[in-house]
Amino acid sequence: MNILTEQQVKQYFQDGYIAPIDILNEEQALSVRKEIETIEKEIPKEIEKSGRYNVHLISPKLDKIVHNSKILDAVEKIIGRNILVCSTTLFIKNPKQFGFVSYHQDAKYIGLEPHNWVSAWVAITDSFEENGCMKMWPGSHIDIKAHDQMFNKGNLLTRGQTVRDVPENLVKNVELKAGQASLHHPRIVHGSGINKSNDRRIGFVIQSYIGTNVKQTLGKNGVQLARGVDKYHNHELISRPKSLMDKNDLILRKKENLALQKIFYSGSEKRSEY
Repeated sequence: MNILTEQQVKQYFQDGYIAPIDILNEEQALSVRKEIETIEKEIPKEIEKSGRYNVHLISPKLDKIVHNSKILDAVEKIIGRNILVCSTTLFIKNPKQFGFVSYHQDAKYIGLEPHNWVSAWVAITDSFEENGCMKMWPGSHIDIKAHDQMFNKGNLLTRGQTVRDVPENLVKNVELKAGQASLHHPRIVHGSGINKSNDRRIGFVIQSYIGTNVKQTLGKNGVQLARGVDKYHNHELISRPKSLMDKNDLILRKKENLALQKIFYSGSEKRSEY
């Protein structure tokens, strides 16, 4: 199925992102939110702060999004038929909380080379300017830019990695309805503001849909085969969740999160709560 037109694919490579893409309906998105909030209720603090990674390994509904054929059809148009899933992240901004994401490039600190990969950002709730939607700097994906490690309060990134002097007049808001998604390039400069609304803003990021030729240069973490075949075997294959909050899946997620933390903090003597 051609969920993206050739013009949209061209726009992705020109601007570094594309949105919106319809993935879930409103009812499906709400059911995902309820499952996330069930985990929060049943296992308090399990998915807070540094626990926000790889929740798809214990949540069947998030796992279903990861392997959603509409997303994979779009990703295939960008990186090819053979697709691996390499980690996910939940970005939850509660109302009136001072949580933001500084302008940064994913490729700067994730360690996936070459850059034959793409991130999918799925709106579990509506995402708009008032509640801190993503902001993209179109065309900024041409090269890797210098980053400062700020470790600043409220910054939801691991190191508070920040690209300086981003031209705000060129930045575009990526507003999505619940169930819609955006795709963005590993090198595009992006960030998001604080949530000034009266409801939570929940975004689920399949941080990396990677081509099977891509290697992890900063460490090792497991992947799932989402589509096609893996002839390179650069990564360990891991399982999909058996049920909601399954005991063995919780153990696997802990292992994967520890591996991911080592990657994200590679070369840094300092760490944050994320």
